[in-house]
Amino acid sequence: QVQLVESGGGLVQAGGSLRLSCAVSGIILSDSAMGWYRQAPGNEREFVAAISWSVGSRSYADSVKGRFTISRDNAKKTVTLQMNSLKPGDTAVYYCAADGGRRGWGQGTQVTVSS
Repeated sequence: QVQLVESGGGLVQAGGSLRLSCAVSGIILSDSAMGWYRQAPGNEREFVAAISWSVGSRSYADSVKGRFTISRDNAKKTVTLQMNSLKPGDTAVYYCAADGGRRGWGQGTQVTVSS
């Protein structure tokens, strides 16, 4: 059974930083790509970043390139999203996903960036 548990959301001022973590279980990680998505009120869920667990290759949405960094910890089985230079437009519920959501979603964690 796939379980993805996010943590680390909160309220931050524009220009600040937050670090999100996703604890992963129930998946053979070497066969997976893990990612982060977000959904703001009234908007569809959108891709933020992804990482191939075995190779470590990364991809980012244009809107977060240069500000966000996705990484993985093999020993802890966690995926982390370091978010710097946050903007009010980054306000959303952030979700951890396995293989683009095809293998599971986390429950989401709220990120609010005040201006």
